[in-house]
Amino acid sequence: MKILLSESQIREGVERMAGEIAAAYSGRQLTIVGVLTGSVVLLADLIRRLDMPVRIGVIHASSYRGGISAGELIVQSDWMPDINGREVLLLDDIFDTGRTLRLIASQMSDLGATSVKTAVLLVKEGRSEVQLVPDFRGFSIPDVFVVGYGMDYQDLYRNLPYVGAMEEGDLVG
Repeated sequence: MKILLSESQIREGVERMAGEIAAAYSGRQLTIVGVLTGSVVLLADLIRRLDMPVRIGVIHASSYRGGISAGELIVQSDWMPDINGREVLLLDDIFDTGRTLRLIASQMSDLGATSVKTAVLLVKEGRSEVQLVPDFRGFSIPDVFVVGYGMDYQDLYRNLPYVGAMEEGDLVG
């Protein structure tokens, strides 16, 4: 596996993103909704760097079930807090096609959020299929399948402290 982003690079990127988010919200209360399961590590690291009132919620969205190709998107919002009248930051691990973030951001608006912005650790170059551009981003990466720092392949590798690109021989499916 090739390391694309080291632990220290990720730490610096999350610190930068936290500064940008803090500046954008100027100490106002913010509701951060993390997209499970990939964003859990980013969510934990990011909120510890924000010196502002923060409410936390999670939503589960999945289109990868055991492989490397996206299928039907399934969204479960059972653990999401009430966002009516709140400023929401939707947090995800990776922006690939953008369909997941676009759908969930639209749902947040429909639920009465006063504003919905998006933040992602990674943006895959050349993959977007939507008009949405993440408001906050950590890094741009090439179009490779990545794991680590919360991202997985068949529920493995989420615990890696870096982001690595899976090599052809590592992928099945």
